[in-house]
Amino acid sequence: MTQSWLADTRTSYDTVAGSYADLVRDSLPQQPELRAALALFADLVGAAGGGPVADIGCGPGHVSAHLRTLGVDAFGIDLSPTMIDIARREHPGLRFEVGSMTALQLGEASVTGLLAFWSLIHIPDEAIPGVLAQFHRVVRPGGPLLVGFHVGSESTLKTQGYGGHPMNVHVHRRQPSRVATWLRDAGFTLTTQMLLDLDQPRPGAILVARR
Repeated sequence: MTQSWLADTRTSYDTVAGSYADLVRDSLPQQPELRAALALFADLVGAAGGGPVADIGCGPGHVSAHLRTLGVDAFGIDLSPTMIDIARREHPGLRFEVGSMTALQLGEASVTGLLAFWSLIHIPDEAIPGVLAQFHRVVRPGGPLLVGFHVGSESTLKTQGYGGHPMNVHVHRRQPSRVATWLRDAGFTLTTQMLLDLDQPRPGAILVARR
């Protein structure tokens, strides 16, 4: 089952990678709340002593690149090889690797911080504890973790995505309290919660925690 949904996610994002990159490439300047959250994360990385930071599910690399402008030594990992190809082409000075958050090829306590910026939304509930255990393993004690996600209580099958291309992925919306419980169970200490776009059809949330 794990291989099935991972393969579907990889294929779907390989298919829409170009259109998705066009959509998000210049999006952060129009999203002050997200920039504020990333600035907070950058400050926490600095307070933890600096060092490498993993952007897990980095897509075309725009968030990794933004973090670099904030002085963060960020690198990206994504399941989709096509997304990584785009990230490497658009941000040639940064490090990007193909990989899965279900089995991170990173050493224990090898990164100062980690963020999953709307990249947990395709991970089924039963796989979340294992993914967060991976996050806990690779982040240094005291280092920050930031997760962003869609808020809700339902899962929907997405069959058409960016640019009208076919996709086959489930999108899981979750309540912040549930994600917070998963984080605590994985050994993280919660520090900050932000709620976004509360009156919009797709509200979001950001949780910041400490290893």
